[in-house]
Amino acid sequence: MNTNGNSTITTRRQAFKMRFSCWQVFLMALVLSSTVCTSFANVYPSTVSQNSVFPSTINTTPIAGAKKRNVVFILTDDHRYDAMGFTGHPFMKTPHLDSIAKEGVYLKNAFVTTSLCSPSRASILTGLYTHKHRVIDNNRLEQEGTVYFSQYLQKQGYDTAYFGKWHMGSKSDEQRQGFNHWVSFKGQGHYLPPNKNYTLNVNGKRVKQKGYITDELTDYAIDWMKENQRQEKPFMLYLSHKAVHANFTPAERHKGLYNGQVTLPSNHKVSDYNENTPRWLRDQRNSWHGVDFPYHSEIDIKQYYQNYTEAFSAVDDSIGRVKAQLKAMGILDETLIIYMGDNGFMFGEHGLIDKRVAYETSIRVPMVMQCPDLFKGGQTIEEIVANIDIAPSILKAAGLEKPPHMDGESFLALAQKNAPSVKEIPWRDYFLYVYYWEKNFPQSPTVFALRGNKYKYITYYGLWDTDELYDLENDPKETTNLIANKKYKNIISTMEDKLYAMLNDQGGMDIPMNKPSRWLQNIRYRKRGGDKAADFPTRFVVDEPEHKNAQ
Repeated sequence: MNTNGNSTITTRRQAFKMRFSCWQVFLMALVLSSTVCTSFANVYPSTVSQNSVFPSTINTTPIAGAKKRNVVFILTDDHRYDAMGFTGHPFMKTPHLDSIAKEGVYLKNAFVTTSLCSPSRASILTGLYTHKHRVIDNNRLEQEGTVYFSQYLQKQGYDTAYFGKWHMGSKSDEQRQGFNHWVSFKGQGHYLPPNKNYTLNVNGKRVKQKGYITDELTDYAIDWMKENQRQEKPFMLYLSHKAVHANFTPAERHKGLYNGQVTLPSNHKVSDYNENTPRWLRDQRNSWHGVDFPYHSEIDIKQYYQNYTEAFSAVDDSIGRVKAQLKAMGILDETLIIYMGDNGFMFGEHGLIDKRVAYETSIRVPMVMQCPDLFKGGQTIEEIVANIDIAPSILKAAGLEKPPHMDGESFLALAQKNAPSVKEIPWRDYFLYVYYWEKNFPQSPTVFALRGNKYKYITYYGLWDTDELYDLENDPKETTNLIANKKYKNIISTMEDKLYAMLNDQGGMDIPMNKPSRWLQNIRYRKRGGDKAADFPTRFVVDEPEHKNAQ
């Protein structure tokens, strides 16, 4: 019995040890899993693994003898490059925006390096291409250690203020480094308060939105300018409007302003596609971002465009109010004012709506600036400028050299090139465009493009389709794809090599990804041919095999 008893005890001890060992493994796995999940949650919103290009310290290099100018930067959302009165728009009236061009400079060829809200805004604030700052879509937060140009201004003694849409990290409106004063909202915000409890973030406090957001942000900005008349030290005001983002909502005073006057921009018909039009483009026509099924609805694009143009009228009023306040303060002529849109917008060009793609109406934006003390009015600059140039330009106005990590260049000298003291200004011949595929909008592929003065080369990643080459001088609406024309073989090869060389700089050859949101815009409308896919481009289809065997 003793032997049997000992055997029973031993068996029980072994079983206990086994169970204890299993619990140890389980608990270790649980802790490890929790640690990994916590770590992933901490890094996921920004960047998982990326060698940062940002400096660890903010070091400034003052320009000898330069004046620290006040700066007002006004940014709008989705404003097309041609939706301005002074450029000959058929019905829009934009008197205050026009006045900046009249008293200053029209930057005719202004572009964004990614035609999407958050990536473009990150490029404006950092002076970097998207593949470097890594804010690749509208959901991703900035990576830890991101440096904004406003931080250099603070070190230069500036008072800095931010008013409006931030959007990087759609659920975050927390005050960012580099801004002494802060008024913002989460994500896209709302033209009007969606409920009685909806709030803005005003310097860390939740304050209810009172009314129409374009007017309200302008009120906040002007109130801030009035404080002590902003005379103690130089200031930089960053006014970032929600308008004119969808769903376009005009102020009450502007509703119906253009009744009976609206004509759509040049719209694309199916018959306008040529033999080398990409398949994805033909298919996207019947999608969330296509004219045959816009936002999965049957909305009237013409009325939609009217709402868009009327919503901009409040922005134009805002520009006038800001300029009037600067004049009342006696500092209008000495202040640098820059106005731009964060990306373009399509109303039927190529059969599409919205943005993201590399066509002109998507990537080209309005940009005007004025500072009578620095340059003459009524000028038009033809050189290609981009959103990555805003940060270096503002820093130059503040008397600072561009930090070496920034991709952009100051364009202020382009408006002074006729002055006797200004030497010849070397400038870019092209810029890099990228857009990274979002599963939530699967109809728009990953796009890489190189846009020069004459040609634009577009290629796609992970897609069986044709690349594109356009002669922008002779084909500004990009209707004839020259990619299969042997005459342009060397041009295509040269531009492709340059594109990948630029991407290869600082991690651009690694395709960044985000986990998609829960919703997916992935349906087509049968009534408009949604049950049929587009044909392959003509050059892809052959009548005879290329090879006789598997070699």
